[in-house]
Amino acid sequence: MIELKSLRQFGLCVGLLLATALPAPAENAPKTAPAEAPSDAVKPTDAEQAAAAPAPWVEELTTRARKSIVVISFLGRDGRQLGLGTGFVVSPDGLIATNLHVIGEARPISVKSADGKQYEVKEIYATERSLDLAILKVAPNDLPPLELADSDTLRQGQTVVAIGNPQGLQYSVVSGLVSGRREIDGKPMIQLAIPVEAGNSGGPLIDRQGRVHGILTLKSAVTANLGFAVAINALKPLLEKPNPIPISKWLTIGLLDPKEWKTLFGANWKQRAGRILVDGPGQGFGGRSLSLATAKPPDAPYELAVWVKLAAEDGAAGLVFHCEGDDRHYGFYPSNGRLRLSRFDGPDVYSWHVLKEVASRAYRRGEWNRLKVSMQKDNVRCFVNDELVIESDDNKYAVGAVGLAKFRDTQAEFKDFKIGKSITDSKPSAEFAARIAKLVETIPADVPPKAELIDKAAAEGDQAVTVLRERAHLLEQQARRVEQLAAELHQKKVRDEITEMLKKKDDEISLLHAALLISSLDNADLDVAAYLRQADRMADELDDTFAKNADEKAKLAALNKYLFEDLGFHGSRTEYYSRSNSYLNEVIDDREGLPITLSVLYMELAKHIGLNVVGVGLPGHFIVRFEPKEGEGVLLDPFERGKTLTRDEADAVVRSFTGQPLEDEHLVTQTKKQILNRMLANLMRIAQERQDGAGMLRYTEAMLAIDSDSPQYHWVRAVLRYQTERIDEAIADTEWLLSREPAEIDMNMVRQLRATLDEAKSPPAAPSEKQ
Repeated sequence: MIELKSLRQFGLCVGLLLATALPAPAENAPKTAPAEAPSDAVKPTDAEQAAAAPAPWVEELTTRARKSIVVISFLGRDGRQLGLGTGFVVSPDGLIATNLHVIGEARPISVKSADGKQYEVKEIYATERSLDLAILKVAPNDLPPLELADSDTLRQGQTVVAIGNPQGLQYSVVSGLVSGRREIDGKPMIQLAIPVEAGNSGGPLIDRQGRVHGILTLKSAVTANLGFAVAINALKPLLEKPNPIPISKWLTIGLLDPKEWKTLFGANWKQRAGRILVDGPGQGFGGRSLSLATAKPPDAPYELAVWVKLAAEDGAAGLVFHCEGDDRHYGFYPSNGRLRLSRFDGPDVYSWHVLKEVASRAYRRGEWNRLKVSMQKDNVRCFVNDELVIESDDNKYAVGAVGLAKFRDTQAEFKDFKIGKSITDSKPSAEFAARIAKLVETIPADVPPKAELIDKAAAEGDQAVTVLRERAHLLEQQARRVEQLAAELHQKKVRDEITEMLKKKDDEISLLHAALLISSLDNADLDVAAYLRQADRMADELDDTFAKNADEKAKLAALNKYLFEDLGFHGSRTEYYSRSNSYLNEVIDDREGLPITLSVLYMELAKHIGLNVVGVGLPGHFIVRFEPKEGEGVLLDPFERGKTLTRDEADAVVRSFTGQPLEDEHLVTQTKKQILNRMLANLMRIAQERQDGAGMLRYTEAMLAIDSDSPQYHWVRAVLRYQTERIDEAIADTEWLLSREPAEIDMNMVRQLRATLDEAKSPPAAPSEKQ
């Protein structure tokens, strides 16, 4: 069997197909549409530059305040800088205010003044996590404090100055305005028209008199020139009633107990509420980092177990055992959603051996999973959630330390780490689970559990809690599946309606109706009939705008005036890639859209008044062609309010998107099927950008409803079905491809996927004696 080490190559194939095999190029943003570019990509005018230049009072104020500003940084376990922020002196006896997130957790902290002097932090004088505030205490020095203002007196529109270390650029100054006041997550915040960046955090917000009104804390994720500061009045109670912690104690907060754990190869290991958390890349090969239990394991046979939960399934973290030296050990852990047993013989890739990697239905993606390794005298047995998945008699290492490991840039949590001669299964017996399930099978949905029921469940012991939580989890999953079933029934109804509609001749198909059905794939509540009636009303209004004996030229002029001048339909510029622009109902509501959605509406209204307007699928930009009863056809661009295009102008459009000249094939009239597939291609690419596998599958299913014999769509659907855990359906697609062996599909990839699907579908084989 061919083993596939990662699903990424399948994902790559999907990406390549989206780029090369979809029915037509998806719409690209017009060159006139604003691009999402860094703020420095736009050159300010001379007036703007003059307005942004610091006023003389800003320079004077900065010179005075700079003496009170410090750079704060904290170090990782490897001694390298992990964080950088700002602080400012608030008291002559060495108190420095900043944000709590600036000083990290349990990290050595460095404080440096503007003249380069380093100051040792004696204690964390005060902290308030809910407000993200901290006060450090250094040895008394000659640093002058800044005066604290009454932040309640700060006025909207007032000019303020912020000093900090944005992006590591130390002691940078920026002036701006107070925009308003907000409460964010319970914090009293000052909203600022100031660009706040990483490193500004903890810096002072100063008025023209040099008084501090706030502590810079947040930057906007939406726009560059928007930031927030915690009002300085929130800091004053900490000065009055501190909660000091000596730095020696601060450095141990959250750390693993060195009497129980020894960490190797960096990363950030800590503990919270009885759990062990790890994040950050390790320094070992592949981001490896270890946390070894200091307790010596017993002689074989013995077992070790832990519960592990990964923040993302592309990570890897789990158990290590038989650790003979820092680099030599075994590891059993989930990796990319599969279970892996590896042997590490040294620090690099050449000494890393994957002994076995399997998929298991017992492994629960995105949830807590219990790993257990049973060390026998002649073999090792590996379990996930009490199911045996790997057995090996590899015995290069037979003794050594045990513990935890993480790889790559994985974030993971561990709980209930155990070592013992025998560790019981994590699941209660089937009989016990059935008894608890029967106890609660009639639990009401509209009122809380009664005391009598609580007493009965409590009498069953602690395992009743585990069973009840498992039961609740199962019911939640079933509820999600029921919702999913309802959604998929709706989508199937839509696909069937589209398929039935497309059985008609091309000129008999209502493109408007079909486009609205595509919109309803993502909105089960969409009233398609209501929008069809609205389109009929628009057509009737259009009829009333020209004389009954009007010729084609007059009708076309009336169509352009009605749609673009009277109703204001236009190409979307500020939110070009919004999905709303691909939903015809929202295009009608908002009167803006993509070239193709505007073209569909344009063609349908033209048809109603007796004009023959057809679709033209230029690469990257859909347009239409008016074909009069007599004379040459005319290219029109509904995105540009019905602008007439010459062939040279159409050539320029194509070149702007592809770099290639216009070809005659680009001007061929598009069928209704081609237009609908192109609309779906736009939605498909948006879903791909969002890594929305369910959405990609939904649109691929619709494409197959339009073109059921497309090998590309069957291949894309096979991969997406696998990635969304529809194993049987994915197998059906691979069978379709294997029976036809289409030349445009890489059949080796199909066979690899099929092997992976067969492995995922079949229960794990009994582990062999030698892996």
